[in-house]
Amino acid sequence: MRFDQKRIRYLYWVTSAFIKKNIQSIALSFLISLLGVITIVSFAPYVINLLSTNKQVIGISGEYTFDTLPIEILSKFSNGLLYINDDGELIPLLADSWEPVDGGKEYQFHIKKDLIWNDGTPFKAQDIQYSFKDVEVIADNDYILRFKLKKSLAIFPNFLIKPIVKYPLIGVAGIYKIDRIKTQEGKITLIQMTPNQEGDPVIIYRFYDTDNKLIQAYKLGEITQMTTNRSNVAEVFKDWKNTKINQLVDYTKTMTLFFNLNDPILKENKDIRQAIAQSIDKSKFSIYGEEARSPIPPYSWAHNKGTKQYAYNPNVAIKILRKYYQATESGQLKLSTYYDNLAIADLIKENLEDVGVDTKIQVLAESLPKDFQLFLAQMSLAKDPDQYFFWHSTQTGNITSYKNVRVDKLLEDGRNTYNLSKRKEIYSDFQRIIVDEMPAYFLYYPFTYVITRK
Repeated sequence: MRFDQKRIRYLYWVTSAFIKKNIQSIALSFLISLLGVITIVSFAPYVINLLSTNKQVIGISGEYTFDTLPIEILSKFSNGLLYINDDGELIPLLADSWEPVDGGKEYQFHIKKDLIWNDGTPFKAQDIQYSFKDVEVIADNDYILRFKLKKSLAIFPNFLIKPIVKYPLIGVAGIYKIDRIKTQEGKITLIQMTPNQEGDPVIIYRFYDTDNKLIQAYKLGEITQMTTNRSNVAEVFKDWKNTKINQLVDYTKTMTLFFNLNDPILKENKDIRQAIAQSIDKSKFSIYGEEARSPIPPYSWAHNKGTKQYAYNPNVAIKILRKYYQATESGQLKLSTYYDNLAIADLIKENLEDVGVDTKIQVLAESLPKDFQLFLAQMSLAKDPDQYFFWHSTQTGNITSYKNVRVDKLLEDGRNTYNLSKRKEIYSDFQRIIVDEMPAYFLYYPFTYVITRK
């Protein structure tokens, strides 16, 4: 027992002497080890992502900032207060429930409890920063948010589907979280996302300022997936053995031929506009997209399948148009568009000249001039069928200067009616009138091509 005590005392004094002699080295080693552990823990997600084989590298064409990212990216890592399903019903996401107050001039939302931002902080009503014209946003407490409108609007909750994001791209309750962002001169060049559930791939978005750079990036192997609306680009990769091409229809846009109803001839009667429609062979657009029949896409619960259709009939068209247009300078029709739509404009010009209407194409570099005659462009379509901005006589988005008291009333009723069945009847009537009176001719919903490396 005495031997053990002596042994212990000996080891104690040796250890104490060693520590005193080497205290600085020991402290430095401990600090380095601690920093090493912290570094490994901090950078583990990046290392895992780098080594992961379950990874998608998606190329995006265009310049984006934190405020302008496409909703398909935002919805990966965050959610809105609400969601609209395919039947047009509003489904709560970050909101638990909501109710209109004062006849729809105010909406009170109850925020779900125990939600966490992706940075680990609690999600509260005060965090929600919406900026709507003529709408006051008030957080009564952590879980009650009120929107006070100047006048009632039944469809107001439909505007609350956009994912809520705080700087710098921190979301809430998303299926992914962002763990790396690169920017250059304020523009995003890379976003890396890690899944919140096991089995989903890591997603990396790389941004290129031109389509040509995007295509080159795919060829060089910088990205594994890209999306384009150019069929000639998809054609380039058709024979690549390690590449798969999926053709999809983009129902969020429709290629549309707008008529200026301030033009002395085009405004005269709808027969002229309908004759122009009948002179256009829509079958030639089949390589560009799916035929459109109304301004509300076929997937929508509000789509009217029974709207009037205009078959290609150049013989009827020529009889009507001959009265108004001759193949002379004075009878010339001007078709304005942007460079990307030039191939479609050429087809329309060819059809119009086949029925005796001399047509000149004007390629726009800037905004549309007020004295345009025909304007070919893509019209953006929201998930909700409300098109008040495009066709109501009071709106700046009504570029055709279309005026119809009945349509104005339908558009007003459509956005101030809660009942979906009644809204469907309203928008069915709206489509019937707009297709018949034809302030615009709806040509097709464009194809998009998802090009993926196998």
